[in-house]
Amino acid sequence: MANRGRNEGSIFKTPDGTWRAQVSVGGKRLSHTARSHAECIDWLRKMQNQIDQGLTFEGSNLTLGAYLKEWIAVKQRALRLNTGLQYAELIDLYIEPMLGKMKLKDLNVRVVNRLYQSLVDRGIGISSIGYTHRILHTALEQAVINGIIGRNPAHGATVPRLKHKEMQILNEQQVGSFLVAASHSRYQILYHLAVTTGMRISELRGLCWSDIDWIKGTIKVNRQIQDIRGKGSVSGAPKTSAGTRIILLGETTLIQLREQKNRINEESKNCDKWREQDLIFPSSVGTPFEQSHVHKDFAKVLAAANLPKIRFHDLRHTAASLMLNHGVSALVVSKILGHSNPSVTLSIYAHSTLDMQSVAASIMDEIVTPIAVDITQRQDHVVAKKGN
Repeated sequence: MANRGRNEGSIFKTPDGTWRAQVSVGGKRLSHTARSHAECIDWLRKMQNQIDQGLTFEGSNLTLGAYLKEWIAVKQRALRLNTGLQYAELIDLYIEPMLGKMKLKDLNVRVVNRLYQSLVDRGIGISSIGYTHRILHTALEQAVINGIIGRNPAHGATVPRLKHKEMQILNEQQVGSFLVAASHSRYQILYHLAVTTGMRISELRGLCWSDIDWIKGTIKVNRQIQDIRGKGSVSGAPKTSAGTRIILLGETTLIQLREQKNRINEESKNCDKWREQDLIFPSSVGTPFEQSHVHKDFAKVLAAANLPKIRFHDLRHTAASLMLNHGVSALVVSKILGHSNPSVTLSIYAHSTLDMQSVAASIMDEIVTPIAVDITQRQDHVVAKKGN
């Protein structure tokens, strides 16, 4: 005889000696077969709890793999092309193989934690695991919003923490040595602009001559060029909305850009294969330069200047640190770098603000440190005068 519970739940013994639990979801019945009555009770309680939290019949049968396939197809419409492709790649590489066949209703924090631990055991980078968590959590949160599941099973999962790495930057003397060593490089002015403005390499690739206002002495960053697998070099909007910005350039930088324009004009005249795209830093045939070529040249210049190996992106860190250490406000630096607000800048470049604080600490010491006065001698002097 069946034991009936709320949500039309029931448990009964089958002819073969096993036990079966059933529960109604949206007018449709779900079943679970177990070896014992206790197991069926546990399953029934779990299902009733999920139903109370909003589980639907669709969610009870939908696998994570099928759901993520639908979700990423919609999500990619709202993402930049390269970001959308990266999302899909992380799903295919790290989520689908282990959890793709699991039903949404069977997911829980323990399952998600096992996924992340398995990725750690495989030697997957901590940052990649972090991105994977953000994708999984966002996708499942949408499932909650859509009413497919009652709660997000990735919420509260333990994500491996990325250990902080010391930021690599060049000091003023090293920057000077670097630019001198780069004086004969094709990318000399690109390096100069990277150090003075902190632009990303993808933003430098997308700069056009039409972006320069020679009268006002400014340059506008309103696009980036990235390499997309299967599509080649693709132009798109900057990384964030704050990435679209106008930067005031120094006179030396403007002079160098004029020299760059003259050189590119000569190259275009002498190249039969030239494809004019108005780029400030084109390849030898007018197309976007290859990042690998810049990285190789960058390493050679560093070696020639006897400088430590750093990434090209560290020139961005160098620019920010030099500006902050020379008293440029965090608000101005954030605008130049294209950060959403100064707090982002300060959180990234905390080491620079500590250098600035050393000056402040010295000033405050001078202000509050008392000056020693010999009161005894002063009183004796006063008494002596009265006696006279």
